[in-house]
Amino acid sequence: MPFIPIGDSNPRITIAHPYVTWGLIGACVLVFVLHAGMGSREGHLFALQYGLIPATLTGDAALAPEIAAIPSWATVATSMFLHGGVMHLIMNMLFLGIFGDNVEDAMGHTRFVIFYLLCGAVAGGAHVAVLPGSTEPMIGASGAVSGVLGAYLILHPRASVTILFGFLPLVLPAWLLLGIWITFQVVSALGGTGGGVAWWAHVGGFAAGVVLVFAFRRRTLPLSRGAYPQGIRMRRPPR
Repeated sequence: MPFIPIGDSNPRITIAHPYVTWGLIGACVLVFVLHAGMGSREGHLFALQYGLIPATLTGDAALAPEIAAIPSWATVATSMFLHGGVMHLIMNMLFLGIFGDNVEDAMGHTRFVIFYLLCGAVAGGAHVAVLPGSTEPMIGASGAVSGVLGAYLILHPRASVTILFGFLPLVLPAWLLLGIWITFQVVSALGGTGGGVAWWAHVGGFAAGVVLVFAFRRRTLPLSRGAYPQGIRMRRPPR
């Protein structure tokens, strides 16, 4: 995408610190540092062992027993913490850091981590469904982060998000920015745009976020139907 998010005007209300978001970012950075420190051969083997390979999930292929480190189904989770390059890592963590804290705020720590992993799993499933025979490992948090974006769109459509468009800072409402983002993903997926990007994983993760947010968000009510500060919510009285 030709834009980079750099912040939003959406304060957290129910949690003081987004520990899960920070933890996910820290885990991804740690795994990347370990992976980057390996030699080219060891690094490629690491990606094969812990990346999501569609053909091993559909039964069309299998890693040699001496190579396989974990069951193929477990790579649905482990692949979310690997990244193919510095920019791949930075962009995913930037999106997660800016949008993830508010989604975690709306769900709570435990529900947010479950939500995040489920979105990543759905994203992986979408990739496998489109490319069931692929033997290329899919790695990255993009699918799970896409789910976070989908949830943010539902929770805070009117929040103001600051982006860099080239070198120009712009402030856009979340509904417009994320609408542009998902449109780009869908068009790229339908157009078969390659470049090593798992477009359908992005689309699947985003759709999962839009749907699952209703089950995982806290039961809250806005203070009013008119304009109100983003993120301000009032708990429903006990029944």
